[in-house]
Amino acid sequence: MSACCGPSADRGAVAQDTRLPLPFTPPQRSRADIVRGTVRIQGGEFRMGGDDPDAFPDDGEGPVRTVRLSPFLIDATVVTNRQFATFVKATGYETDAERFGWSFVFHLLVGPEQRPHVLDASVPGAPWWRAVSGATWRAPEGPGSTNADRPRHPVVHVSWRDAAAYAAWAGKRLPTEAEWECAARGGLEQARYVWGDELVPKNRWRCNIWQGTFPEHNTEEDGYLGTAPVKSFAPNGFGLYEVAGNVWEWCADRWSTTWHADDRTETRVDPTGPPDGAEHAIRGGSYLCHESYCNRYRVAARTRNTPDSSTGNMGFRCAVDVG
Repeated sequence: MSACCGPSADRGAVAQDTRLPLPFTPPQRSRADIVRGTVRIQGGEFRMGGDDPDAFPDDGEGPVRTVRLSPFLIDATVVTNRQFATFVKATGYETDAERFGWSFVFHLLVGPEQRPHVLDASVPGAPWWRAVSGATWRAPEGPGSTNADRPRHPVVHVSWRDAAAYAAWAGKRLPTEAEWECAARGGLEQARYVWGDELVPKNRWRCNIWQGTFPEHNTEEDGYLGTAPVKSFAPNGFGLYEVAGNVWEWCADRWSTTWHADDRTETRVDPTGPPDGAEHAIRGGSYLCHESYCNRYRVAARTRNTPDSSTGNMGFRCAVDVG
């Protein structure tokens, strides 16, 4: 991912996907169990991508193109700490952050207890990030912190591989970029944001992003410095919550800025992304996005990260095929 949004861990791990063996056997689940908490998206044609003048040229948001999708189901919310804890308890799964022993935390969230565990002062080009020993989904800010009082907050410090493992255990999968954007748009045609074209309609914040002067002062006009509990803001037109801001969301697709620009069937009908690539796409922005440096809370915006990377502002939601 762009270092400003969330740096790559560069841990040297080999990229994996869900076709490789999982460290557990997914349980047999009923269809009712699998689809609980999901929203049905009818599919059909929609206009994907954007040509926003504020887009980052290296992100490959365009061209705007017509994409056709089959019907699918997608989680109404991102996966929460409570849900991820159930997965870990059932499988004994160890996340990449736990295996490697550290993860990235935003500097204003690093308290006195965590400061002795900071591995380096900053990330080049993004001095607001700290690599903290012991920062995991269980201890989001590092040693001495806990998610026990945040059961409905998004699980964070999860890599793409962790997200794919959870999805397989739940009988689901990660959404494709096209599915994610179609669902996030909520039926609006080429709107700039999930809810329309105005960032703060009727002076009410519609998502959890940064207000104030980044990265030193957040006025918290939306109510939050870090993550917000799921369903803190109104849903979009399809009933999805927090598809803008809060946490970045992993998608199934490998990253490319050019693959989708070709007018081929595989890029226009149920596209699944390029066949290879070292990074995966992430969508939606996070609580750290601000117009002065990273306005990727726009619905067409996109960025990427390596599959073993984890930060305090990355999470995920799952999708399901229509049976």
